[in-house]
Amino acid sequence: MPRLGSENLTSETGFILLGLTSHRKEQILLFAIFLTIYLLTILGNLLIILLVNTDVQLHTPMYFFLSHLAGLDIVYVTTTLPQTLAHLLAGKGVLSLTRCMLQGGSALSLGSTECLLLGVMAYDRYLAICNPLRYISAMDKKHQHLLATSCWIIAGVFSMVNVVFILHHSFCGPNHINHFFCELHFLLDLACDDIKVTKAIFNGLSAFIVLVPFGVILCSYSCILYSICQMQSTTRWQKAFSTCGSHLVVVFLFYGTIMSIYIIPQSSSFPDRNKNIAVMYLVVTPLLNPIIYTLRNKDVHRAVVKVWKRRNFEGKL
Repeated sequence: MPRLGSENLTSETGFILLGLTSHRKEQILLFAIFLTIYLLTILGNLLIILLVNTDVQLHTPMYFFLSHLAGLDIVYVTTTLPQTLAHLLAGKGVLSLTRCMLQGGSALSLGSTECLLLGVMAYDRYLAICNPLRYISAMDKKHQHLLATSCWIIAGVFSMVNVVFILHHSFCGPNHINHFFCELHFLLDLACDDIKVTKAIFNGLSAFIVLVPFGVILCSYSCILYSICQMQSTTRWQKAFSTCGSHLVVVFLFYGTIMSIYIIPQSSSFPDRNKNIAVMYLVVTPLLNPIIYTLRNKDVHRAVVKVWKRRNFEGKL
């Protein structure tokens, strides 16, 4: 078949997402589970944003970045889960090339933003614990907004570069993607022409986006761990360890799954491995973030109590 005809065939039929399962009962069960997770994720992250914006005591750099992470997670799950839910309910998933690129590009941009933002949050904790005298000037409002905005811009450019390179390739079949959403990393493998250069660029940029902030996190927490061990006050030691411990749980959950797909070589022996791992960083981690950050956080607990008392007081008036 001529190349032009092949491209037209792909654009007409679109890409078929195989999803997590082909069994109808399992699809309905997954629909119920994913819908519950989606609603809880939105609710939990909205609660964090509400608390940070309403309680003056939470107007600190740490909670500023945490509110950014919460907002990011809301948008992140919304780019993929509603479409996945629709596919589970319908029993099949088909996306055009344009919709596939939009979904994959958005997910890549938001996931990259989270990688960078977690690195910034680790740097913030390093300054707060290891350089408290410099912390106020180094993390003023200007620097907070600069760091947060830089994460969004760098990730957006990274995603746009990959989308532009992928769009230069032709897709003439097969058009089946063994995933539950259109991830660009796997869409590229369906291109009909030579993808070596694009693959190298994609892998190089992915390694930069993942490994650089991960290196910042490791260095920051190595210094933090050393500083914690030098602390004489048990109260300060417990507070620092509790705050940093929750952050490390999020980091290892997110980076561990991301690296297993984008950095570690993939095995053809387990074709469903990648989409099962993707559930962790795309579905589970955004749900766990608000839980992990607030479970043992006394500042957030106090903010919840204050908001609750205020609502009760206003209701009695």
